[in-house]
Amino acid sequence: MREARALAALRSAVARGMTEKFGQGPWSACPSKVEVVRQLRASHVLVARQGTELLGTVRLVRALPWAIDSSSFTPVTKPWYVLGLAVAPQYRGKGVGRELMEAAKNTACSRGAHALWLDAYEPPAGAGPFYLKCGFRMVGRTAQGDVPLSLYEWLVER
Repeated sequence: MREARALAALRSAVARGMTEKFGQGPWSACPSKVEVVRQLRASHVLVARQGTELLGTVRLVRALPWAIDSSSFTPVTKPWYVLGLAVAPQYRGKGVGRELMEAAKNTACSRGAHALWLDAYEPPAGAGPFYLKCGFRMVGRTAQGDVPLSLYEWLVER
């Protein structure tokens, strides 16, 4: 449970940083320890560490094409969805996020996934250019309520 507390603290620090930079938005939500425990049970969580310090995290879940509008994505049998990429503010721009995304790709490949799908907030708060640098391609746009999102995918080479 110490891990859940540390992950909640990291994601809360990221949420506060995003709010300071971009104002109040959906990125402002700070997860509770209970929510993080639930996510640990329901997804594959990757973490980046330096010694005992938690630098960043990302989650992977099996994408359920019938549960989301998957029409913009390439149809594949086993897609996974990338959620909650968070890098501690003091480590942003130092390659931690890129390492986590490479680990996500490797995990997807080793577990038989055919693609990684994700959504990102539109600029200025969004990380679209980062995902493009990580080898994802933009495949469409959507919205969550009144929040515009860009959709990205990375296809596993077969």
